[in-house]
Amino acid sequence: MADLQDPPVIEPNTRHKYSNHGFGLLGVAIEAITGEQYRTWIKREIVDAADLEETEPDMPIPAGVPFARGHTGELLLGKRLVIPGDYSENAVAPAGGFVSTASDLAKYFAQLAPNAARSVLSAGSRREMTRRHWRNPHSGIERYYGLGVMSGNTEGWEWFGHGGGLQGYISFTCVVPERELTVSILTNASDGWAGFWAEGALHILRRFATRGAPSEKVRDWAGRWWNAWGPADLVPVGDVVLVANPWTFRPLFDASEVEVTDRDEGRIALASGGGSHGERVRRMRDASNAVAEVWLAATRFVPEARAAAEIESRHAARSA
Repeated sequence: MADLQDPPVIEPNTRHKYSNHGFGLLGVAIEAITGEQYRTWIKREIVDAADLEETEPDMPIPAGVPFARGHTGELLLGKRLVIPGDYSENAVAPAGGFVSTASDLAKYFAQLAPNAARSVLSAGSRREMTRRHWRNPHSGIERYYGLGVMSGNTEGWEWFGHGGGLQGYISFTCVVPERELTVSILTNASDGWAGFWAEGALHILRRFATRGAPSEKVRDWAGRWWNAWGPADLVPVGDVVLVANPWTFRPLFDASEVEVTDRDEGRIALASGGGSHGERVRRMRDASNAVAEVWLAATRFVPEARAAAEIESRHAARSA
């Protein structure tokens, strides 16, 4: 609490600036107003009231409950070390103390949507929480902040949610009220890209919502294929097959579209300027009539094990 003796580092109400200390002060205010310990009050009034069966306001959690240990990032040491994660946050627990599961996080955040059928908060309070009060400045990605939650837009889907991070753990949960959809990503590593993966999930779901489920004509084209450059995913949606880049956060971004013209034939009906727009697509079958190769224009793709063996035989000797 010594920090409270210092003056504000910026003028109040001039811009958005997230503060763990601010959430910690909310916990102190709750204790002063209710006359109860923060953990006792929040467990009864929020956790239990929201029917969260796999959530605790802080460590310790009950004995015998499975718990994922955290890990350091890999880049600095060239390996990951275990971060036990069983420490209490104490006064900062309102900011980062909650121990939960993806299931409970999805259940809780869904109840914050203004159109939720059930919630511990009034619809008016939820609207104020999710309304854009402040824009997040100096950010390359357009983001906003309401009363305790952030918000954004992914390809036309308005969402709200929040991320969390302690050493060894990164999480992100977001809600698309219009679609009654909640996505929750939890990672137990300091370099887990939970926020980007959550947006990637919305990106994929958005594409299926727009294009529809795959038709009978294209359904069996689904699969992952490899070459020396890496993998490519064939993703049937509607009446076309998208060529996805699974190593990116938005795997269907600018994806080429394959129009299937016959059982094992097609053409790239849409591609970027650097792609193979208009070129032929072929599936090659082996003696057992199973698909053994996929050709996208002049680029050949094969199953993972076969690609690995080919790369090994070509380059292993010179790498020894």
